[in-house]
Formats: sequence, structure tokens, C-alpha cells
Amino acid sequence: MRPVSSTRDRRRFIDLPYRLHAADTLWVPPLRRDVHALLDRQRNPFFEHASAEYFLAERGGAVVGRIAAIQNQLHNETHHDQVGFFGFFECIDDQSVADALLTAAAAWLKPRGLDTMRGPASFSTNDECGLLVDGFDTPPTIMMPHNPPYYQPLLERAGFFKAKDLLVYEGGHPTHEAPIPDRIIRATTLIAQRVGVTIRPMRMDDFDRELATIKDLYQRCWEKNWGFVPMTEAEIDHLAEQFRPVVVADLVPFVEKDGVPIAFGLALPDLNVIFRKNRKGYLLPALIPLLWALKRKTLRRTRILLLGVTPEYRGKGLDAVLYHWIWTRAAQHGMYWGEAGWLLEDNPAIIAGMVKMGFVQYKVYRMYDRPL
Repeated sequence: MRPVSSTRDRRRFIDLPYRLHAADTLWVPPLRRDVHALLDRQRNPFFEHASAEYFLAERGGAVVGRIAAIQNQLHNETHHDQVGFFGFFECIDDQSVADALLTAAAAWLKPRGLDTMRGPASFSTNDECGLLVDGFDTPPTIMMPHNPPYYQPLLERAGFFKAKDLLVYEGGHPTHEAPIPDRIIRATTLIAQRVGVTIRPMRMDDFDRELATIKDLYQRCWEKNWGFVPMTEAEIDHLAEQFRPVVVADLVPFVEKDGVPIAFGLALPDLNVIFRKNRKGYLLPALIPLLWALKRKTLRRTRILLLGVTPEYRGKGLDAVLYHWIWTRAAQHGMYWGEAGWLLEDNPAIIAGMVKMGFVQYKVYRMYDRPL
């Protein structure tokens, strides 16, 4: 067991899951260049308020496990706690290897005054987070993790217990447009009229101003949620730069009251449909199929990443208005199936709204805690 200390070590850290999950056809290989950028302390703005150490477990000269220990000062300032995180957890099915990885992460976190180790989060709840504990028979969507079932007992035997479950819902049909029930159409129309709101797509020709609006709404809509860490200006800009080429304006709706934005949604085409076939994780083999799919509108899946309503307008049904808009507009772009999530297990209002819209829970991710 040792920390990553060289460029070669980092390449081996990144390479492990491509070897470990090579036979799992549902696992979606991330682009290696994206993982390099994510781990880069100079390029990733996350490190403006956080620090991390990466560890490799080796046996007989081969890497058999990896983990990151993460101190996120912004999380602790927001929640007034002393939680450290672990992420990028990958391991062979061997308890001794898992224990060694988790012990190394804990040993790095504890001297920093932290009292709890939480994860997996790579790096935070704004990134891939949670361990898949139910729903192993379907592939993950964009920015969602996938892991083998044996990871759960590895963590629980190491003393981790459930902190929170993150629920994921699916709706629509995988190959053709699923009609929206008339009652939903009537209800969302009535809600918009009663609250006195209008809804519009993102204006791509005014991207910077629209991004500023998203930043403001994001911070206001999610400030009270469990695990929420406000993204900094630099982090939002970094994420927007990555996804701008694949943003579909119709899938980023804004709800306005008297011309003032009060809610928004963000859905993206599920690029994992393309990346899943790119088993080595290099950009070039995926680039042409991806551009072709976007141009020809052949991607049939989308993921609703964010859906937020400002506090003063919650409970009025605006979430249903946003879901209805995204569902309808996604179908116009050839995307007939959608994933919504993740949702906190103890958020009954948003879950009830999902069920009323016809969405069905189909995956569960779990965040774990262990005292340090």
C-alpha cells in the first residue's frame, strides 16, 4: 500500500477499473483524459477548497486496488461537521485489500481533525457518488457510477454503515415515445396558469448570462439538502465548459414569474450509450460516433441531473411542470427514456411527484459512514 507519487503511478491508478471491469459489459468506461483532468490538482477547481491523497494497493507488482482520501473544507463549513471522504474506490474481491485501502484513507484523514469517513464520493456529491446496491442489471447513465455487487459486503465488513440512500427513477420507453397521461398534461397546464408562470428553453446564444442564472438558482434551490456542497463559480464554469458542446437547449428549461427565473431543470443526452462501447476509454474512437449520434438524434436516453425550485415557490407543482417540459421536448429530440436522480430517500415530496409523473424507482445508491 502506498500513495500515488509519480506520473506512472497516476496512470496505473486510472487504468485499474478498465482491467477490473473489462468483462462487465454494463460498466461504462470513462474517458481517460477526463479522469486525468479530474484528478489534476492544478486543473480541477475543486482543489481550491479541498485536498486529497491517492493510494494504490499492489500485489506481486500488479495494482489490485485504489482509493482517494478527500478533505473538503467547503463541505465542513457548509454543514458544520468534520467529515472526510473516500472515493475512486476500486478493488478486487479480497477483504484484506479493501481493509488496507480503507485504513490508508482513514490514516490520512484522521490527523486532519476529521471524525467521520464518508463515501464513496469522487470527489463530492457534485460528482459521481454513492455505491450501487440495487439495480445491477442496467447500465449507468452519464455521471452515475456502476460497481460490482461484492463492493457492498467489502465496505460493510470493514465497519461502514448506511448514511443515506440515493434513489434513481426511470420513465418513458427505451425505443419509442411513451404518451404522457392526459391528466398530467391538464394538471401541469393548470399549475402554470394558477401560479402565473411561463417556461422557456435555455438561450444558447446568450450562454454566459444563462449560466449566471443557473449559478444563482443552483445555490438557492439546494442550500438545505443533506450532503449539498455549493459549487464555486470556478467549478460551475469548469463543468459548463465540459458539457457545453452536448447541451440541448430544450432540455434546460427555466420557469419564470413576471420575467424572473424561479426554477430550472437540467437534462443531458445520455452519452454513456456511446462511451459504453468504447472499452479502452480513449477519446478518438468515441468522438466520431458521438458527434454522429448527436447530429442524427439517435441517442434514445437522457438523464435529468438537476431540478430545482426556489424555496418560496416549492409545493406548488412546478417540479411537475419541469418534468412535463423535459419529457415532451426530449421526445422531440428522439430521447424517449429518461432517468431522474438521484433523489434523497427522505425527500417524500419530490418522490411523490416522480411517482405521479409515472416514473418508477429502478436503482439505489448508498452513501456509507464510518467513525474515524
